[in-house]
Amino acid sequence: MAEAAPLTSIPELPIPPGGGAEWFAGAGGAKLRAALFTPKGRARGSVVLSTGRTEAIEKYFEVVEELLERGFAVLVQEWRGQGLSHRDLPDRLKGHANGHAPYVEDYHALLAAFEDRLPKPWIAVGHSMGGCLTLLTLAKGEASRFAGAMLCAPMLGVNVPPLASLLVGFNLLLGKAGGYARPPADPYHEPFEGNVLTKDERRFARGRALIDANRDLALGGPTWGWLDFALKSTAYLAKAENLRGVTIPVVIASAEKDQLVRADAQRAAAANLPDGKFVNVAGAEHEILMETDDKRAVFWAEFDALADRVAPRPAPAPAPAPAPAPTAAAKPKAMPKPKAAAKPAAPAPKAAKPKSTPRPKAAAPKAAPAKAVTPAKTSAKPKAAPAKKAPAVKPAAAKTVPAKAAAKPKAASAPKKKAPSPKKA
Repeated sequence: MAEAAPLTSIPELPIPPGGGAEWFAGAGGAKLRAALFTPKGRARGSVVLSTGRTEAIEKYFEVVEELLERGFAVLVQEWRGQGLSHRDLPDRLKGHANGHAPYVEDYHALLAAFEDRLPKPWIAVGHSMGGCLTLLTLAKGEASRFAGAMLCAPMLGVNVPPLASLLVGFNLLLGKAGGYARPPADPYHEPFEGNVLTKDERRFARGRALIDANRDLALGGPTWGWLDFALKSTAYLAKAENLRGVTIPVVIASAEKDQLVRADAQRAAAANLPDGKFVNVAGAEHEILMETDDKRAVFWAEFDALADRVAPRPAPAPAPAPAPAPTAAAKPKAMPKPKAAAKPAAPAPKAAKPKSTPRPKAAAPKAAPAKAVTPAKTSAKPKAAPAKKAPAVKPAAAKTVPAKAAAKPKAASAPKKKAPSPKKA
């Protein structure tokens, strides 16, 4: 079970939801701090976020939340010598390094400790020194585990005087690797005016508030040992042959107004990478992710394009699912089947033959038998018999037939009067 590590929270930078910090063992057993946060629902992948020099995990809480909103699990780490992680010198304010090998081993240990909890695909993100070390670890064998990388103002070339390497070598020979390479600045009261990190005063003040809340997060100037590490690491990455194995897409976001690292070295690295891209962030100082919103938007647009390419969002199955349902219900709209039922109504008119029900007119054939009665005119008695029957028939056939039958007997009485005339003859 991993040992939980503390996190410092301030109102301006609350701890993101869905995770916390842990300790893990780096090179030589160094106690290092990292924090893992997971998004709600299914993660589209993971981002391994590496901070820059002097930076602690807490400074990136805003960035962590933005990545969580994009659906990524986020593992943010601070290098040895940063934040609450192991410091190589008793004086915590000295930014020291003993070459780049321990950093590379630390990165291997980080991935080994968290890989089972990091959904694939992975995207590496690193700022400044973190960008340099991220690219270095990719070049030294980790590239195959990642789908892409986004480097923010990476330290691929340091703005130092031309004779800096000679000065570094001289001081190392004198045993001054742990001495300050430049006079130490006050890390607790750095003013916003004249800073070379950001033009966003709110985000700058937020970083200062973190240091006030936990002074163990502070870090001062670099030592000669750190400067030696920086020069040798950037020299390694400046060689095209060392970057040929990094075949994943790598985007390098360069700060136009950067006074700490060199844009020409970043541009050259992008050109040397098999799938590299250089992006200039106009007007930005060194800390692009701590800059004003318009400059940060450039970074996020490039990140989103990379993420859509290598770690597309899972198809939102719920949204498409409802769409087919209404269309399926639309089939009843094609209920002209009832209209087809109207066609059977057509035969009904054919049955209209009963409409011309001349069956009532068929009473006329009944009149024919009445004419057949006329031969019985010779006997008057039979005539009297029908007269008696007439009253009985009238109740049974009161509809129409009997009325016509009654009219014909009157015609029979007429020939009786004519019978005597032959007697006169």
